[in-house]
Amino acid sequence: MRFGKKVSVELKGDAIDAYSRLNTLVGKQRLGGIRSSDEISLWNSVQRAFDLISDNPFYGRNVRKKQIPAYYLKKFGAGNLFVVSLSLFWRLVYSLEGSRVEIVAFVLDIFSHEEYGKRFGYKRK
Repeated sequence: MRFGKKVSVELKGDAIDAYSRLNTLVGKQRLGGIRSSDEISLWNSVQRAFDLISDNPFYGRNVRKKQIPAYYLKKFGAGNLFVVSLSLFWRLVYSLEGSRVEIVAFVLDIFSHEEYGKRFGYKRK
């Protein structure tokens, strides 16, 4: 309770599917005796991001209001967005909602740098 409030991290939208697929794949790899892979590295990076966001909900890079894609405004009503860089150039996008008692960080997307660029409208050089 660093901010005097409980901070929780919840998955929402596309992040649920992405995390579920990654978690399943990593579980299978670990059962097969694989200790190191790109997927395991990414999963560890996501877990680390969850911990950092729980400790400091403002951990990620804040996206300017005018740069928030319409997708997030329409689908989630997200008035604020934060982006965390993960391993292998992946990104985690989350939004904060709070009350007098609690801050909830809703993870909205976990995707590759290429998908991040498409969603945020960045053009390739």
